[in-house]
Amino acid sequence: MSILIPPSPDLDPHGIRLPVKLDSTSNGEFAPVPLDDSHRHANHLAREWADELSRRLGKSRRSFLTTMSGAASTLLAFNAAHARAGRNGGFFEIANDAKLDPQLAASQLGKREFIFDVQGHFVNPTGAWTKRLPPGAKPLQFPSTSCDLAKRPGERAYLDCIGPDQFVKDVFLDSDTDLMVLSFVPSTREDEPLTIEEASATRDIVEKLEGSQRLMLHGRVNPNQPGDIEDMERLEEFGVVAFKTYTQWGPSGAGFWMTDDVGAAFVEKARKLGVRNICIHKGFDFGPASYEHSTCRDIGPIARRFPDMNFLIYHSGFVSTKPEGPYDPARTDGIDALITSVQAAGVKPNSNVYAELGSTWRFVSMRDPDSAAHAMGKLFTYIGEDNVLWGTDSIWYGSPQDQIQAFRTFQISEALREKFGYPT
Repeated sequence: MSILIPPSPDLDPHGIRLPVKLDSTSNGEFAPVPLDDSHRHANHLAREWADELSRRLGKSRRSFLTTMSGAASTLLAFNAAHARAGRNGGFFEIANDAKLDPQLAASQLGKREFIFDVQGHFVNPTGAWTKRLPPGAKPLQFPSTSCDLAKRPGERAYLDCIGPDQFVKDVFLDSDTDLMVLSFVPSTREDEPLTIEEASATRDIVEKLEGSQRLMLHGRVNPNQPGDIEDMERLEEFGVVAFKTYTQWGPSGAGFWMTDDVGAAFVEKARKLGVRNICIHKGFDFGPASYEHSTCRDIGPIARRFPDMNFLIYHSGFVSTKPEGPYDPARTDGIDALITSVQAAGVKPNSNVYAELGSTWRFVSMRDPDSAAHAMGKLFTYIGEDNVLWGTDSIWYGSPQDQIQAFRTFQISEALREKFGYPT
């Protein structure tokens, strides 16, 4: 794999594409959830405002939407549409004048912090895994895989849109991200869309391009797969900062609990190797098979058993089929199940359990500010303000810049803060 930064042609000359995406896109780990009427109204209103504001400024709609004012206008339109739908629990705090004042918009949406994204992905578009695909198979198709690179010859040229070149562009050139951790999807070793060797080569190239280390690596481990625990020693030699696992996945279709023998052996091996971070996919289930293993009931017990290890819960246990509300101890899935598990085990906030936001933040913040407010409020309160980790699941959705801008400006309403004790 080479890193050749491709050009960024204007693929949207008529200004149809909004700078902040409210869509039904999935990361491939959960079924896409269709937009409802209020979401379609939000997108319509954002384009309507862009028409009006671009005319007032003497710009094309596309030119306006590529500015900070275009992003501000889009988020403010989402505010208006959500309020109309009765979703007032959270909002994007942006001055109305930012729609027409680029400097004001930049002061509110522009970079002012260090951003460490702990979940990124890409694939090797021509890797050995593609040779094992059935004839005509076209996996990993997302809206982002319709980029200009997909026009190249070859039935799977679209994979270049989620390859290393595009990853570097989307994350390090087209967003404010400073550091990124490259993660892996669950698979057999023969079918890995990205191997540790390929990931390491990209990390080294990024370091040479940037003059500093901006890309870190996970090591993929499914302890219920023969050979994976033994292979952890080899992965550690690549300088991985964490091991990543998926408890719902298994080579035979059956998942596992972290408290099972294989789960505990996995943690013990990581500790022996000096890698203290265990990243665990929870929530965003893959379907009905072994569904229970996608829930968080094992997190508290395993964290209590290994207090010297860190457990990073990817997606925070969130499920896309149910909204997040006030904490409900009777709920057995979603963020509430994570909270219940750590509380029952006596694991205190800001200790060794962390909640990661990849795909979770994108889903709730754009679609339902009430769910976003409750999700963030609960995580800050029960997992800890220091233990909520920024992650975007990029580049399945393209550049993470819109997620960053939405997070910068999001506020939980005063009413919810007062009622449920959520922090500001």
